[in-house]
Amino acid sequence: MDLKIEKNQQYVLIDIPQATIDTEASQALSKSVASLWKEGYTNMVIDLNQVQSIEQDGFSVLRKANELCLRDGGLFVVVTKDEDLTEELDQAKIRDLTILPTVEEAVDAVFMNELEGEFREEEDDEYDYGGSAEEEGSSSSKDEEY
Repeated sequence: MDLKIEKNQQYVLIDIPQATIDTEASQALSKSVASLWKEGYTNMVIDLNQVQSIEQDGFSVLRKANELCLRDGGLFVVVTKDEDLTEELDQAKIRDLTILPTVEEAVDAVFMNELEGEFREEEDDEYDYGGSAEEEGSSSSKDEEY
């Protein structure tokens, strides 16, 4: 199965051009997701607009891909307008899965997530969160020497 993959600076778009995510499609998607994640892509948009059904293997791959992205502070977004498919995805109980109706909205969500991550980092720096205890201890020992 041929997936359509479009790499961008902050995200990758994976289009699945078939009606069912079966075992073969699941394996292809799994390999692609693993490869893209190793390349550093933590924001992935999966376009399921042509997909009408997902077999169990497909849900497993989507769950693992979502966990990889979330673990690294990224976002995994599934794009579909199909209400039945959306209900199936909800029933699969994939933690914090983002489902949106258009690729444009998915890309916007990725950029919003990136901005939120940057703001969190700035707040951590501003309030000196994230500094290790070792760093704090070393600065106070320098002060004592003088």
